[in-house]
Amino acid sequence: MSSVKERFLRYVQMETTSDEGCESCPSSAGQLPFAHQLADELRALGVDDVRVSEHGYVYGRIPAKGNHPEKIGLIAHMDTSPDVQGPTHPQVIENYDGKAITLKNGLVIDGFDFLPGLKGQELIVTDGDSLLGADDKAGVAEIMALAQILTAPDAPEHCTVCIGFTPDEEIGRGADLFDVENFGADFAYTVDGGEVGEMEYENFNAASCVVKVKGVGIHPGSAKNQMVNAALLAMEWNSMLPPAETPAHTEGYEGFYHLHEMSGDMEQATLVYIIRDHSDEIFARRKETVQRITDFLNAKYGEGTFELKLQDSYYNMRKMLEPHMEIVDRAKAAFTASGVAPIVQPIRGGTDGARLSYMGLLCPNLSTGGYNFHSRKELITVEAMEKMVEVLQHLVCD
Repeated sequence: MSSVKERFLRYVQMETTSDEGCESCPSSAGQLPFAHQLADELRALGVDDVRVSEHGYVYGRIPAKGNHPEKIGLIAHMDTSPDVQGPTHPQVIENYDGKAITLKNGLVIDGFDFLPGLKGQELIVTDGDSLLGADDKAGVAEIMALAQILTAPDAPEHCTVCIGFTPDEEIGRGADLFDVENFGADFAYTVDGGEVGEMEYENFNAASCVVKVKGVGIHPGSAKNQMVNAALLAMEWNSMLPPAETPAHTEGYEGFYHLHEMSGDMEQATLVYIIRDHSDEIFARRKETVQRITDFLNAKYGEGTFELKLQDSYYNMRKMLEPHMEIVDRAKAAFTASGVAPIVQPIRGGTDGARLSYMGLLCPNLSTGGYNFHSRKELITVEAMEKMVEVLQHLVCD
């Protein structure tokens, strides 16, 4: 029978990086074969109603055993972040000594407060040329390991468990085509967080912000009073944002403006931002700020010089979950029963659960045990994944 470690090592070597530039779903070729592999594994375990939608969503159901009327969903995403490209070659470090880790390509993992606490555990890292993909193949492996336990002949009593694996979460589309109605859960949890014990029912409100700048190109020798340098105007637009309200200067509940991408020359330039805040009111003010900057500079340089496109991405799920805190309390109890102190904190990002909560499926987020997601320095321990399988078992059995 496959262990959570064995599953994880297999899964991360399947290429499933999502592609924001592709409009189809799933957005990358590797996600659909992975979906069908997971479906085959679920069927082999004896999971009921296993199906893969045409867009690569995987669903399955484990009927209740005993008197457990709840129907609880467990959800993880199959894609990995496009922030770091390249195939994953996981490396196992047995009995980690708690010191700096030098990866195969020479990259060093050091200076993180959590590293000494992992001493003696079995670490899984990369060779330094890619991310690991624990976000969220650790969640997938943990749910699959739980399914193995719950479908065994000697399975403990448990509630109905509805399983869902989604594509394209990393590019904000994981919930787009999720079949909430036929999923069948009363409520659910995404297994998509970090350090063991972390759980979240608050996340950022999120918007994308694209600023396009039109300039006038002319030979610099005769440019006086004629040239309008779009690249310089883009820099001026950016300079009007609050300089301390960036990801590098904020934490906890503090929001930010994040310049994610920029390109251009003197004739045209583009700035791409993400805007984040936990507070509905401050989130609205942030969007008003970028509109005011655009209006001011258009008044200065001429209407149409700056074009702003703002689009909301997702909202803080706290508003949906606060009337139903028993769902959060159930997760806290599962951590406590597993000997783990729950760490309740806001997500400085997003999750499929946020959008699903607004689609009618209340869905807090639980840890996977990983660290340094979206990075070549990403890592996870085997012990953390095993502990999360235990937590999930308490979640559906107690």
